[in-house]
Amino acid sequence: MIVAAAHSITYFQAIVIGLIQGITELFPISSLGHAVILPKLFGWDLNQKEPYFLAFLVATHLATALVLLIFFIREWVRIIKGLGRSLRDRQIGAAHPDARLAWLLLVGTIPAGLLGLLFEHPLRKLFANPSAAAVFLIVNGLILFGAEWLRRRAPGAEERADELERRPEEETDEDAEKRLATLGWKEAVGVGAAQAAALFPGISRSGVTMGGSLFVGLTHEDAARYAFLLATPIIGAAALLKLPDLFGSTGNGVRGPALAGALCAGVAAWFSVRFLMRYFETNRLTPFAVYCVIAGLVSLIIFAV
Repeated sequence: MIVAAAHSITYFQAIVIGLIQGITELFPISSLGHAVILPKLFGWDLNQKEPYFLAFLVATHLATALVLLIFFIREWVRIIKGLGRSLRDRQIGAAHPDARLAWLLLVGTIPAGLLGLLFEHPLRKLFANPSAAAVFLIVNGLILFGAEWLRRRAPGAEERADELERRPEEETDEDAEKRLATLGWKEAVGVGAAQAAALFPGISRSGVTMGGSLFVGLTHEDAARYAFLLATPIIGAAALLKLPDLFGSTGNGVRGPALAGALCAGVAAWFSVRFLMRYFETNRLTPFAVYCVIAGLVSLIIFAV
């Protein structure tokens, strides 16, 4: 086994962590929680609080963000054009849902970005240990259960279900974007701010975003699309902000494993987003909620033994 020169991340560990990150970042089961819990379960001597490990994670997160951007590139082209058009015309025209969706995503990104800058380091240092991550993983499962329960009891739930049944089988991405553009500004801020909960290892960014989207009236498929669009600038910006650490002295000895991990994370993320967009056409968050609760409880039991 090849060992990193200055630190203890091997190429094998990097590949495993990269694959897991690419899956768990998009599945509503918390990538950070798994990055904290699994090394402990595997018996790996990795310190997730150390700068070198965070530098390694930067590469895997950047790869995931790039995959999301590529997967939804046609949507992003329309969204960016809509944003430019609204800036040029100094208005958000009712006939241009792409422009409104662009501003909704921008409004939703700001609160999570600010909260992340303010509280990321204190929260990760305080809770970045396997037992705490396992507890928050259970909490994440309960959040997903709660989102499904609230969705069925939210105002207009029956009307939305009837509308979903009447929806044509063949629809375009533009049709989905038109529905997303009907979100209110308060809902966009609330759903966007919910992303900040992912600062707690074990709480899933995509999970809380989907849960909030369901509560404000989106279907599971639209909630997944909105969560992935909303996550792209947050994940990408956070990774780019810390990218200098990877190429500085902090990254000495981990750049090779980081590249391997990033490639694996990108491949896993591509297949994950393809699967999830199809899965949420007809399925719910409940299986992921069950997994989180069981995985968290089992991890706590193992750590206590």
